[in-house]
Amino acid sequence: MLPAISQTCTMPSSLEDDFDAYGDAGAEAVELWLTKVEEYLKSHSVGELKDLAAARGLKFAAGGVQGGILFSQGEVRKAAWELFEKRLQLCSILQIPTLVVVPDIVVAAQNANIDQTDIERGLISARQGAELAAKFNVRLALEFQGRAPFLNNLESAVSFVDSVQHPHLGLCVDLHHFYVGPSKSEDLRYLNSGNLFHVQISDLADVPRELASDSDRILPGDGDFLVAPFIERLREIEYPGFVSLEVWNPTFWQIAPAQVADIGLTSLRQVLGLAKKAS
Repeated sequence: MLPAISQTCTMPSSLEDDFDAYGDAGAEAVELWLTKVEEYLKSHSVGELKDLAAARGLKFAAGGVQGGILFSQGEVRKAAWELFEKRLQLCSILQIPTLVVVPDIVVAAQNANIDQTDIERGLISARQGAELAAKFNVRLALEFQGRAPFLNNLESAVSFVDSVQHPHLGLCVDLHHFYVGPSKSEDLRYLNSGNLFHVQISDLADVPRELASDSDRILPGDGDFLVAPFIERLREIEYPGFVSLEVWNPTFWQIAPAQVADIGLTSLRQVLGLAKKAS
């Protein structure tokens, strides 16, 4: 397991400030928020971005997030796929190995019934997406959403990925969505080193899971999630990939990026067993 930090932890700050903060905190890898990267590239070159990361000793763990490519239709689908291909090109140039994809049915089907036709459309789109990603040597990691009407749990996400049967499509497991949605602890048995492409980790405290949102995320090990059994499962399957700290909490955004990176990476290393907790 390789620790990484997501730019969602320091969303309001600039990309340059992010990289400086992460580098000073000893980070080795960053999960890029592609909207922030795209904004940076409006006034900088790809070469400058690579040099900036290299100067701070940062690898790119993954990029996120891409929506709209699985269940959307018409002009919405066309626009989403145009952006998707541009982002695959960007990932290829920057050597970002994995692009995190979210199922857009989270939005599209809020007021509609989901039927087998919708599911089949999603499966076809997922295969098409994986085939396109393969041309750019990028993997797609499907992140199930705990509040979604479909693909809201680990078992369903595994079944969906298995049905597509493409080596460039796997899973992103966000511990927040695992616990706030209907996933069960026994679902972890479906994970293996072949289907798990990326992991995002955070915690939750003093908020009913039914009411929890991204803004309630806190540092791993400080809350109610059973983080240790999840990490143990990653060890059992010899998961070789990145575990990224993802804390979407606006309270953290008010803190200096350097401090967020320092305390966040310390917490991450502790739950991964890479650092001892202070006594």
